[in-house]
Amino acid sequence: MATQIGGTRRRMRAEATDYEHGSIDGAPMRRRPRRLSEVFAAIARDADGPVTIGHIRDVLGNRSFAPLLVLFAAFNLLPLPPGTSAILGLPLIIVSAQMVYGTKQAWLPAALSNRSLSPERFRFAMEWIIPRLVRIERFVRPRYWPFWRKQGDRVIGCIALVLAIVVTLPIPLGNWLPAFATALLGLALSERDGLLLAVGGAVCIISMIVIAAVVGVAGVATNAALGWLF
Repeated sequence: MATQIGGTRRRMRAEATDYEHGSIDGAPMRRRPRRLSEVFAAIARDADGPVTIGHIRDVLGNRSFAPLLVLFAAFNLLPLPPGTSAILGLPLIIVSAQMVYGTKQAWLPAALSNRSLSPERFRFAMEWIIPRLVRIERFVRPRYWPFWRKQGDRVIGCIALVLAIVVTLPIPLGNWLPAFATALLGLALSERDGLLLAVGGAVCIISMIVIAAVVGVAGVATNAALGWLF
């Protein structure tokens, strides 16, 4: 009798394992959600025409807020001409403001949603973004998430909104760290990683200190120059 029970238990465990890996006919395979690097790579690979921001949002679906934060923040990390952050920071403001408000799905104005990149330019941007995103994702996983349901969206939305406003300001070397912090926070929200959230918060604090120092030095230098001239 004990042998039969033991055999039944082993068979049940084996069947459960087969179900986990989708080996039983008709049983759905349980897979983890695709990571952002995989989603962006798929968009770049399948692009056969201009890639619009609206198309990217639609591909991301219900999880669009956090990935859009990562995407728009990453655009501000690209080596682009000075002054472009004033334009590229606006989508961050729009997305993060909706997170604070509690909107269920990201809305983008038509002027932004219809903006597009050629497949070549989009792939070029992804060639820079994806490898760096993959390096970070190796260490990211769901753990120690401190928020309940949509609380994280609003808290991170508030922080991202402040950072997005800073990104748009014409502060020399003042947009890179805030954009990087926003990308980390968006990735932490996407994966529900509390440790990455802490790292992103630390980078946010450092970026604010650096910007305050830059503005302070600029103010002192300006006062000194005006005093010397007058």
